[in-house]
Order: sequence, then structure tokens, then C-alpha cells
Amino acid sequence: MAERLTRYDELETVVDRIAASYGGGREIDSLESAALPNRRAVIEALNHIKPVIYMGYYSTRPLNPGNLRYAISEHLHPAYELLVEQIGRAIQYEQACGRAPVAREPDWAQAVVLRLFTRLPELRELLNEDVIAAFEGDPAAQSMEEVIFSYPAIQAITTHRIAHELYQGDVPMIPRILSEHAHGKTGIDIHPGAQIGHSFFIDHGTGVVIGETAVIGNHVKLYQGVTLGALSPRRADDPAARRRKRHPTLEDHVTIYSGATILGDTVIGEGSVIGGNVWLVNSVPPRSKVTYEARVTHARRKETAA
Repeated sequence: MAERLTRYDELETVVDRIAASYGGGREIDSLESAALPNRRAVIEALNHIKPVIYMGYYSTRPLNPGNLRYAISEHLHPAYELLVEQIGRAIQYEQACGRAPVAREPDWAQAVVLRLFTRLPELRELLNEDVIAAFEGDPAAQSMEEVIFSYPAIQAITTHRIAHELYQGDVPMIPRILSEHAHGKTGIDIHPGAQIGHSFFIDHGTGVVIGETAVIGNHVKLYQGVTLGALSPRRADDPAARRRKRHPTLEDHVTIYSGATILGDTVIGEGSVIGGNVWLVNSVPPRSKVTYEARVTHARRKETAA
């Protein structure tokens, strides 16, 4: 019994020390979590929007033109309520912290969500082209259904196209919550600010990184491990860095193979092919072919039999 009391007292001492550590005034010491957006609610909203885009692939009951509108409403109404609340919380928190660039109208969150939903037919068209690009770009794909159900690239791109709409509407926090959710699920890290054209395909996908100011044209294909990154200084050294173009532009019909790294405000010209493991910090003209040439620095001698 004495042993248990001693351990309990030690644990209570640890709790006291941790609680006291929150008085340091540091960034991680904020206790305003109740005012922050709820990540779980944001993801719940996403999980209502995705069935609206691919209704026949997510529905658990038979669908037909007669009940389609009802099925869409079942998802869109709760998604609306969730997103309006979470965007409102994000704005209120930014204002309380003095980070909101401009004042928002009382119904601003509702207008942003309705604008996103109004764009869903166009996003469905874009995503259909992405699905076709995945099917045509991967000989291992057995069907369009397989691509939609199982390809991580489609999950990542679907989430990105939703997050990008909110990012363009200057919604704080929520777009990044969505993109990092997709990152965790798929291993594909696409910043919601990246501009991506139609018929985009990421083959395999794990380890792909696409930065905030990247611009990707139409019919572009990336393989796993590709980085479209920045040569950025520290924020403290260059406060204006975030407002500048920091990431690559890929023109139409570019293919980049696995492990390639392209950094800075560079342009990869139309129709170019960038080979695996290439490191680029300079632009290349259209129809270029850039490859990495491996060198053997040491060769083992062939052992002779005794």
C-alpha cells in the first residue's frame, strides 16, 4: 500500500510540473484549443464531400436518377454545417490573435462554403480527367473503378482540389488541415496553394512533395519521391519570401521520374522528361531530356578461386 501511495504521489508531482510548464508564455503554451478549428470535424466534412464527387463509388445503397438528389443532399447539408462552423472558428481565432489581414463579414464563412459547393461540378470534371490520366498512364491499372477505389494519388488529388478552392478563398488553417490529412493517408504532400492543371497523375506517389507556389500544367506525370521544393531563406531573414514565387513551374506534358528534386522558381519546359534522381535548380527549355549519370568510384576486384 505504501508503495502504491509513493508512486501515486510521484505521478501527481509530475502532473504539477507539467501544468507549471504551461506558464512559460511560449507558442505551445496556448490553452485556447476550444476556440481553434476541430480537426476531426474538418475531416468529417471532407468525408461527406468525397461521396458527392464519386457518389456511385461511396454509396451503400442502390442509386438512380430518382434518388440521386436526395443522396447528394444527405452529404452536402452536414458538410455545409461542419465547414461553416469550422471556418468561422478559424477566422475568429485569427482575429483574436491579430493575424486576420482584413475584417470579415458575418456571413463570410457561409459564402465561402457555398462558393466551394458551386464549384463541385467543375471539380468533378477535373477529377474525372485525373482518373483517366491515371488509368491511361499505368498499364497495371485494371479498371477505372480500381483507380478510384485504391490509388493514393486520386485520394490526394481529390483532397487537394477541394483544399485549393478554400485556399484561394483565403480561408485560414482549414486547407492545410485537409492537405496534411491526405499527406498522412497517402504519403503525398501537396500544399493547398499549388496550382495543378487537368489530367494530372502521380504514379505510386509515396514521398512526393509539391510546394505552395508550384504551378503544374496539363497532362503532367510524376513518379514517387519527386520534390518540387523551394530554395528558401529563413522567414526571419526574408519576411517577404512567402509572397514570392518559390517553387517550380512544370509546363504541359512534362514527366518527372522517381527521386528527382527540382528547387526554386524554375521552369521545366513543355514536353520535357526529367530522369530519376536528377537535382535541378535551373530552368530547362521545352522538350528537354535531363538524366542523372551515375559514376562508379570503386569497383571490387573479382576474387580468384584458391
